[in-house]
Amino acid sequence: MPYLKLCAVAAVLLVTTTGFARAHSIGEVEEMLGEEEKYFQTIDKPAPDFTLRTADDRVVRLADLRGKVVVLNFVYTSCPDICPLHAERIAEIQRLIKDTPMRDRVAFVTVTTDPSNDTPDVMRDYGAAHGLDAANWTFLTTTQDEPEDATRKLAEAYGHKFAKTEDGYQMHGIVTHVIDRQGVWKANLHGLQFDPVNLVTFVNALTNDTSRPHPHPKKSWWDWITE
Repeated sequence: MPYLKLCAVAAVLLVTTTGFARAHSIGEVEEMLGEEEKYFQTIDKPAPDFTLRTADDRVVRLADLRGKVVVLNFVYTSCPDICPLHAERIAEIQRLIKDTPMRDRVAFVTVTTDPSNDTPDVMRDYGAAHGLDAANWTFLTTTQDEPEDATRKLAEAYGHKFAKTEDGYQMHGIVTHVIDRQGVWKANLHGLQFDPVNLVTFVNALTNDTSRPHPHPKKSWWDWITE
């Protein structure tokens, strides 16, 4: 195991086995990350609902994932640059969580924003190509009775904006969304420069959280610069 990966795994195991997150309320963890992780944004509102399907035509609803923390992202498979990097970052986070007691309490969900081209066969190949483990990762597309743009509208409900380039590519932001066990959209991690251990720390706090959502979360660094 490479040295840096070993250090990351050790840090995650320290966080998840020493009672760190259990000893701190989710509000305290949010405050800590708001100060230390500049790409972290607190949200704290109901997550936009969805009813989508897998490549094997199994219907998945957000409500089906209640009881687990959901790590959600949006990609399209023909994206030539940033989407593959996002998929690989999600796979990295998934591997870190796999080495902890959280592995059965977290669901990773990727939604395609290009259902017309991301066929079932394409979707089946995508996870393996980017190191994603189907044990707790699901790739979703529109159901058969939905319009082609349904998942893009869902992404817009999560704050994404889309623009088509002349060569047919989609321009959109890269955001990793975190939803708690009760279906509350708790946070965003913007871009790819955030520390994966910080996201894992936050997820660990959510898997142990028994408090109610905070009605007035403290503003994060990201909130201040985007107002």
